[in-house]
Amino acid sequence: MLTLVHLVVSLGMLVIVPLGLSLVKIDGGTTVRRWWPVAAVPGVISLWLGRGPLSITLASIYLVGTLVLALLAANDLISRKRLRAREIALYTALATPAIAALALVAERSSYELFGFSLTVLSLTVAHFHFAGFAAALVACLVVESTSAKTATAAAISVPLGTGIVLLGFFLGDPVELAGAVVLTAGMWLVGWTMWRRSRAAERSTKVLLILSAGTLMVTMLLALSWALGHVVATPYLPLRWMVATHGVANALGFALCGLLAWRRLKEWDEARRPA
Repeated sequence: MLTLVHLVVSLGMLVIVPLGLSLVKIDGGTTVRRWWPVAAVPGVISLWLGRGPLSITLASIYLVGTLVLALLAANDLISRKRLRAREIALYTALATPAIAALALVAERSSYELFGFSLTVLSLTVAHFHFAGFAAALVACLVVESTSAKTATAAAISVPLGTGIVLLGFFLGDPVELAGAVVLTAGMWLVGWTMWRRSRAAERSTKVLLILSAGTLMVTMLLALSWALGHVVATPYLPLRWMVATHGVANALGFALCGLLAWRRLKEWDEARRPA
């Protein structure tokens, strides 16, 4: 199971984060994206080494890179002096990789941070690259693309749900369930907006958008069943199956396909602009 988790996290570090950064405008974002492999490659290598000083050092390099992303968010907030739905989603996307990286450093150190097991910390690394960075960044792109109230609601509820889920790690399963409900609502709004956007897209982009949106319908139901099953006696998939279904589908079906679709949409929009 952990091998699969590490593969998903490697995708997040090497592909999802830099691809996402290429789709948003923020001061310093281009420079950070250009230098991102300097942090991401050590982070990925640390996943595949045994726990110890070398993997801790490499994971710490990745942590520094993620803190630079968080600094971009702080700098943008200071310069804008406002916090709208787009900024809420964007800043959440830029901040959550640091949570993942902190969990990675702790896990590589064999340190049960805040009492969480090493397995939970490994899953936290994956969670905050995809349910954190990718989900919030796509919500940001959605609200940039339309002024519809559903897009605004998505850009607020996705970060809010992510934050409540994080609190649930500390406050208990009922809080985590509440976060899963809010996050699911936000992600379904994201999916709805992407599906509507697909109707005017060319064929390959349409396929990517529909695949990304459709994936969310299934994976978020799995997330809800998992969270609900830890509060009341309802069935849910074992952890290894959640990784193989919810985790892999979100990484490939939602995040990768979704970001590739948005890149194609932006390229198409730029090609239509007058010279």
